[in-house]
Amino acid sequence: MASEKTPIWIARDFSKCSGCRKCEIACSLFHEKRIWPEASRIRVFMLAPGIEFPHFCAQCEDYPCVQACPVNALSVSKETGAIIVDSGACIGCGKCIEACPGKIPHMHPKENKILICDLCGGDPQCVKVCQEGLWNVLRVVPRGNYSYKLYARTPEEIAKDLAVKIFGEEGERYL
Repeated sequence: MASEKTPIWIARDFSKCSGCRKCEIACSLFHEKRIWPEASRIRVFMLAPGIEFPHFCAQCEDYPCVQACPVNALSVSKETGAIIVDSGACIGCGKCIEACPGKIPHMHPKENKILICDLCGGDPQCVKVCQEGLWNVLRVVPRGNYSYKLYARTPEEIAKDLAVKIFGEEGERYL
């Protein structure tokens, strides 16, 4: 009898991020079998000093990237709710990047295929290393009926809000 997984989501508290980039390392080790941050499905941005945060798929409830793919290379996992990329079908056209409100999908650095967080099949490695380090920036929560699209923001939008949260109104001057 197969065990049924509950769809999950990775909750994020960006203001706790130290910028250690262990999430990028864990992701690339899991998916690429080597440390290769450029091929990680999660990327840490630093657009201003002291403002570092992970940027990865928000798993929008309407999945605009999946709808935008002209060759049906993207699908949604029924088990986890994550985007699954069929790298054999992906033509690297970038339509999913254009459709994403956060411009989160990105091209693999060597192969002509898109990279999107697939939640590591329901056991996100980025969350494991973040929890092991006690940063608690990332944590797994059950997926509910929320507007996850609100989290699909560009790095610039996230950095601006974080700068204000950390430095107050003066934070806007850093970006």
